Amino acid sequence: MDNVGIVVDDLDAAVAFFAELGMELEGKAEIEGLWADQAVGLDGVRCDIAMMRTPDGHGRLELAKYHAPTAIDAGPHNPPHNTLGMHRVMFAVDDIDAAVAGLRAHGAELVGEVAQFQDSHRLCYIRGPEGIIVGLAEQLG
Repeated sequence: MDNVGIVVDDLDAAVAFFAELGMELEGKAEIEGLWADQAVGLDGVRCDIAMMRTPDGHGRLELAKYHAPTAIDAGPHNPPHNTLGMHRVMFAVDDIDAAVAGLRAHGAELVGEVAQFQDSHRLCYIRGPEGIIVGLAEQLG
């Protein structure tokens, strides 16, 4: 997998949110032109993207802010966890409590609560930019 794409309304806020998780800004670009229209099946594409890289260099998120055509709302902003389609990105963290506290400073809220699975992991889901669900997993021991 090369990357996961997320369309956002506030690109700077989304970059700050994922930077809080330890992701690094790889670069930003303006995307437009016939090739972009052809690739995504829309006319008149003009968007700004920010590519975020995981600290290990193996994963990336492409955050996109569409200026044209205007982004559309696909449904409820806070869909429940069992909604069909892509609904979360999971991150491994060293300290789940510290990660949740840091992300709350960027407007994130817990979907449920931090839960422990046996003696192996602590897990939780939070709402991130544009209402997407971001999973956090802390390995124990």
